[in-house]
Amino acid sequence: MKTVTFRQLRVFVEVAKNLSFIRAAESLHLTPPAVTMQIKELESAIELPLLDRQGRKVSLTTAGEYFLVYAKRLLTTLKDADDAMARFRKLESGLLNVGMVGTAKYFLPHLLTRFREEHPGIELRLQVGANREQLVGMLEQGEVDLAIMGRPPKEMATRAEPFAAHPHVFVAPPGHPILAIGHPPLAALAGYPLIVREPASGTRALMDRFFQDHRVEPRVAMEMPSNETIKQAVMAGMGLSFLSLHTLGLELRCALIEIVHVQDSPIVRTWNVVHMQSKILSPAAEALRYFILEHGEAYLAEHDLPWMKGLQVTAA
Repeated sequence: MKTVTFRQLRVFVEVAKNLSFIRAAESLHLTPPAVTMQIKELESAIELPLLDRQGRKVSLTTAGEYFLVYAKRLLTTLKDADDAMARFRKLESGLLNVGMVGTAKYFLPHLLTRFREEHPGIELRLQVGANREQLVGMLEQGEVDLAIMGRPPKEMATRAEPFAAHPHVFVAPPGHPILAIGHPPLAALAGYPLIVREPASGTRALMDRFFQDHRVEPRVAMEMPSNETIKQAVMAGMGLSFLSLHTLGLELRCALIEIVHVQDSPIVRTWNVVHMQSKILSPAAEALRYFILEHGEAYLAEHDLPWMKGLQVTAA
């Protein structure tokens, strides 16, 4: 173990993440033979096989699964040490890993582009969690420095700072009968099929709680892990849905989807910038944190304002 290097650990973690030498090489900007060599040297130092290779298929051995946990811890500790030293140097440079839930992809890349214009020395790597649950795991494992999410985790010691409103609305295809009712009660939706996010999604949790609070049983027809797929299904007339207003800009502008003005909606949560309390933020991470807190609300208000007019807002 004395000859193990952090370079080997980084390569191993990337191969384990992708289960592919080729994709790991692309991510690390290395050649596949270089990745293979690093893994062989690591396995030689540990004196155990970490990966099973069958043609192009790669899987972790039992030893590899255990070693992956420690490899991630070591790399996270090294990153924390580097961030701490950067604070002493007061440098706004280096790599910054930013995590987000899928819904944030409709606005966060634009904010990050503006941030890069002011901080060209910072390299940003954006990671998207399939849902809230996966993003919480990224935070816990130290895979991201900051996370942009709605409902912050209560199961971990994190610092969550709200920076903007996050409205959610019910939607229908144009011409749907429910639209003929000006402000239908939630009970009026009970007779129509709903196309909803998966249970691990924050949007789904918010919708379920809204129905529970109104003592209405939703008629869930389909569960889908993608906002885009749900929107296509709604436009095709397969049912109604409940989505973040941020995901609907294009469809609303083109009149492909309409908001159902259900009583007590939209339901508004907040967007939060989140990091682990135990993590010392680098100057780069602090710079992004301040940027989002300062500019996030104005940016989202500007883009949501046309669709928020005339809507009765309910806080979540």
